[in-house]
Amino acid sequence: MKKIILCSMLLLCYAFAKAQSKTTYDINITVVSEENNEPLLGANATIQNLQKGAMMDINGKGTINNLEAGTYELTISFIGYEKQTVTAVIPDQLDYTFQLHEAKGELEEIVIQSTRSSRSFKRTPTRVEFIGGEELIEKTAMNSTNIAMVLRESTGIQMQQTSQSSANQSIRIQGLDGRYTQLLKDGFPLYGGFAGGLSIMQVPPLDISQFEIIKGSSSTLYGGGAIAGLVNMQSKTPDDEAELDLMLVGTQALGVTGNVFYSARNDKWGMTLYGSANSQKEYDPDGDEYSNLPRARTISLNPKVFYYPSEKTTLWLGLNGTFDDRKGGNLDAIDGNNNGYLEQNISRRLSTQAVWDTQLTDHSSFQFKNSIAYFNRELLIPNMDFKGNQVNTFTEVNYKTNSTKTDWVLGANLYTSSFDEDVQINERDQKDTTIGAFVNNITDINNNWILETGLRTDFTTDWGAFVLPRASLLYKSDGRFTSRLGGGLGYKIPDLFTEDAERLNFQNVMGIDKNELVAETSYGMNLDFDYGFAITDQINFSINQLFYLTAIDNGLLLNSSATSPGMFEYSNATDFTFSRGAETNIKFSYKDFKWFLNYALIDTQLNYLDGNPQKPLTAKHNAGSVIMYENEKWRIGYETYYTGKQLLFDGSDSQDFLLMGLLVMKNFDWGNLYMNFENLTDRRQSRYSPTVTTDITGVPTFNEIYAPTDGFILSAGIIWKPFGNKSHHGHGHHDD
Repeated sequence: MKKIILCSMLLLCYAFAKAQSKTTYDINITVVSEENNEPLLGANATIQNLQKGAMMDINGKGTINNLEAGTYELTISFIGYEKQTVTAVIPDQLDYTFQLHEAKGELEEIVIQSTRSSRSFKRTPTRVEFIGGEELIEKTAMNSTNIAMVLRESTGIQMQQTSQSSANQSIRIQGLDGRYTQLLKDGFPLYGGFAGGLSIMQVPPLDISQFEIIKGSSSTLYGGGAIAGLVNMQSKTPDDEAELDLMLVGTQALGVTGNVFYSARNDKWGMTLYGSANSQKEYDPDGDEYSNLPRARTISLNPKVFYYPSEKTTLWLGLNGTFDDRKGGNLDAIDGNNNGYLEQNISRRLSTQAVWDTQLTDHSSFQFKNSIAYFNRELLIPNMDFKGNQVNTFTEVNYKTNSTKTDWVLGANLYTSSFDEDVQINERDQKDTTIGAFVNNITDINNNWILETGLRTDFTTDWGAFVLPRASLLYKSDGRFTSRLGGGLGYKIPDLFTEDAERLNFQNVMGIDKNELVAETSYGMNLDFDYGFAITDQINFSINQLFYLTAIDNGLLLNSSATSPGMFEYSNATDFTFSRGAETNIKFSYKDFKWFLNYALIDTQLNYLDGNPQKPLTAKHNAGSVIMYENEKWRIGYETYYTGKQLLFDGSDSQDFLLMGLLVMKNFDWGNLYMNFENLTDRRQSRYSPTVTTDITGVPTFNEIYAPTDGFILSAGIIWKPFGNKSHHGHGHHDD
């Protein structure tokens, strides 16, 4: 018996030793993108029948351990890239390198236009925020009449309402007034001066393919006025497949909007046609007998014709016309039943665009562009009629050349502006001419470092010459980490049309005195860090952190006149305006769900006032959360935005508030149906403090606006695409 037990133990030991001696192997895998050879953090390598796998690290590397000799099917996958499957023979080959190709129609390479280069999004040293595709569709659904919704929900941007009666809004980037931001469309200055007064309210979004936002001084790229940054809107261009979008929207606040966009192209010719009509009845949700939304009628028409004489040359001509009539104030006065307060804005815009773009060689191109814009506005309030017209012209030539590692852009432009007031109490006409030349270079120092430098020199009549250098440095790791450091100088020549003057309806505002005033100048810089990684093969995370500083010298102020009682005159600030702060953007994605979180610290101090106070009507703390669910059939978004307390002009603090919104959109082959619930909790300023107060004679005083005035808005709409719905998937929001 003992011999049997001993033999059994010996056999077990032998079998165990034999099993332990079986050889296993590790295979090493590297996964990079085919397009630029960058490591793909989070790519997956799997051997399905063994249920073994590995996820690539920040260097695009991973290891599958303990494989016995044999033949296996090895599959490599990454979101947005085409899968690859190979036969792995172990131990004949233990090291594998894969180059994945981007999947057609997914995660397409974004080319940024506003930096003037033809570089992709990831290889541009200037920090650009990109809004397009799905997010732009959502914002168009939320507000189909203008671009305010698109801009308001970008981190660090505030839409400041300057008039309750007209509902006019001005854009503020990082706490700085709207006059410091350049609005561009297809690279053309959109509005300025007198024409900027109602600009945000008169740009419908349906024909725009993408928004590009650069925060911080961008005057080197596009001239004076881009101290806070610029917003460039790229229009849709015709494709071989015709496109027709018809949109009809109605709101419970008594508004109706209809939009149409059509585009088509053949070998030599193409066209786009955009039309928009909006009707809004006066709306008074707080019952104080004054309109919170004005009675408005707006019609816009924008046809473009494209000619392609060859594969290398494009010529296009555009015409834009807008008619807008707004009446706000006392409800009976709007109907013409009494002589109460009535504010009426009547404006007409007409502009032309012409662009000739030709490819000279495989690595160089030449472009000529010209725009002429006419704007006429009449502002009627009791005891005042302010009206005038402004003509702006813009002409530019530029030459681009590039090699494997270097891009150059050289150009010159001429900008003229002429404002003519019809009835003059005092001299307020203004004419300005600016001629400038610029050069911009982007150089790949090596695989990890890219440097962008630029220099512009502008000469302006009456205001002198301005030399504007800028530089941006991009660091790209071998993984998903990038960082950008940039800065530059800027300037803005004085003009009559500021937010302060708009709030006064230009009443008793004296003209620009070119003998007493000097141009505003600035310097600014920003630093950001961007990092993303895959938590699992289905959960992705990214974070972008920005720090910024902008300082403005000789800021233009509007104060009571010391020499003319009852009048207001412009002067230069005796010290700096400092805007500094931070922006945080976080994104999680899991299958069809996305969660965006953001926070903005905006510390804008007026050093020319005692105590260096925060700029009035600028919330120091802002935060937001957006949860999205998107698939082929549905698009659902729930938004929450917090706006902190703001300093009012009397030195007190406003109430902070929380806004919530819900969008539900159903996708069909023929288009979309949707409902949008804006400001679900009906937060409006009249819940905290009155927006209008009247004296014993009934004369109203409109208080400063720090919160929404219109409250809850329910809208429902239909987007009909007779040629098929091509917008189920696309780009979202990017910070880079």
